[in-house]
Amino acid sequence: MKLKSAPSKDEIAQMAVFVGLDLAHIHVPQTQEEFEAAAIEIMAAGLVGFDTESKPTFVAGEASDGPHVVQFALHDKAYLFQPYRAEGLPFLVELLRSERLIKVGFGLKSDGSHIRTKFGVHMGGVVDLNQVFSRDGYHKEMGVRAAVAQIFGQRFAKSRKITTSNWAQKELTPQQLLYAANDAYAALKVLEGMNLSLEALPVMGGAGTPPK
Repeated sequence: MKLKSAPSKDEIAQMAVFVGLDLAHIHVPQTQEEFEAAAIEIMAAGLVGFDTESKPTFVAGEASDGPHVVQFALHDKAYLFQPYRAEGLPFLVELLRSERLIKVGFGLKSDGSHIRTKFGVHMGGVVDLNQVFSRDGYHKEMGVRAAVAQIFGQRFAKSRKITTSNWAQKELTPQQLLYAANDAYAALKVLEGMNLSLEALPVMGGAGTPPK
């Protein structure tokens, strides 16, 4: 199979901006009732965009204690869970473990490793879009920016300043909310744009293996 290449950085720079979710459609549950309602809606969706954010480490050998934010994106909104909120932990853990909830994102192997370390659970129902693109003949890991450019011909804007911001702070800034929600939302939109059936996806189970 002939190897394919994603658009170059220069090509992406000329593209129109990808329009994601606005603040009105980004929710951060805080009470047990809000977490329960969010979990019910997320599970009912069945297929969601997924990502995590962690406070960066700047000292050599320092281990991250993230993730500090866990994102679930639906077709018209996103929910951001902050694990420090104890009321939401049981709901978050069930969403992460569930093999019925398909979680779609980029580079989820490292996310899964951090989740195992922090919460002691294996993620279930995982679709890493890098594997999907690799199977389709792309020779490099795509990442969300290259994938959005390839599928939609649009530029997904990411700020390094926000990437390396303090994701462990109690109240996230509007810029952090937009960044985190749209990382997960863009993954879901990319999958939709690829027009693949669920049966065609490489879904990985709770121990990193195909579910039975």
